[in-house]
Amino acid sequence: MTRYLLRRLPSAALVLFLASVLIFLLMRLVPGDPATTLAGPDATPQTIEAIRHQLGLDRSIPAQYLSWLGGLATFDLGRSYVLGGQISDLVAQGLTNTLVLTAAALLLAVVVSLILGVASVVRPNRWLNAVIAAANTVAVALPTFVTGVLLALLFAVVIPVLPAGGVPPDGFVARPDIAVQYLLLPAICLALPVGAALTRFLTEALRTELGKPYVLTARSQGISQWQIVTRGALRNALPSMLTALGIQTGHLLGGAVLVEAIFAWPGIGQLIEQGINRRDYPVVQVLLLLSVAVFVLLQLLTDIVHAWLDPRIRIGGRS
Repeated sequence: MTRYLLRRLPSAALVLFLASVLIFLLMRLVPGDPATTLAGPDATPQTIEAIRHQLGLDRSIPAQYLSWLGGLATFDLGRSYVLGGQISDLVAQGLTNTLVLTAAALLLAVVVSLILGVASVVRPNRWLNAVIAAANTVAVALPTFVTGVLLALLFAVVIPVLPAGGVPPDGFVARPDIAVQYLLLPAICLALPVGAALTRFLTEALRTELGKPYVLTARSQGISQWQIVTRGALRNALPSMLTALGIQTGHLLGGAVLVEAIFAWPGIGQLIEQGINRRDYPVVQVLLLLSVAVFVLLQLLTDIVHAWLDPRIRIGGRS
């Protein structure tokens, strides 16, 4: 397993390096000047130039990039131009909220997909499969912002049983019962398309496994369908589901941007939106690179778990 991991690390490092170059250059192509924004509409050219010098924007692009890369290597993310404060503090606060939201959504998606996927093959029923397929289609087809608005309208306005947005005023640990109420609507909204996709992947993988010879042998020995699925087919279907889970987790993080905007959830997505609107380049480029790093890490973890479940991958070095 160690050798397999070492073979994966160089490609992950290369992706992060290329992403850092691309993000840094794209930020410089965005219209607008941060110095002008900070100085205000009535500032003189001398004031704007002084701010540019203070921010280091008067240096060459390679010098700015190397300085930024050196700060990342020493965990010195710098200060925010417009939002104020250390970028590390802003990221830490936003990342905590985003991780709580995505973890809750991922847990819901995995649990629902396991229940529906196993139920559809343990006791095959035409009506049940039709209902599951229709629900999956609706969950995937509806945009996240439509689902979020409908959930907030239904459960916060028409039937006011849950808060429409925000985070728990006392944090997530002090009052877990209150925290769940604030977390439920955005987590469901974020989990719906991911859960639908995982259900489809798992159901198809289980049906493929149930057509293999070892299942026919187990049936001939009188083993129940439940035992065949839970003790054999499900384990063999997990590698393909884990691959889909790694991809869907990336989509989950991307969807968190919209969900946080709908439910006023102060996470990374809301921070990126504020940074882009106010042309706060240091904040945006750090957050974008962080998003890429999280996605690369998730893919790496997915490959490791996949290789652990299927020894042929780590022996042969194939993905």
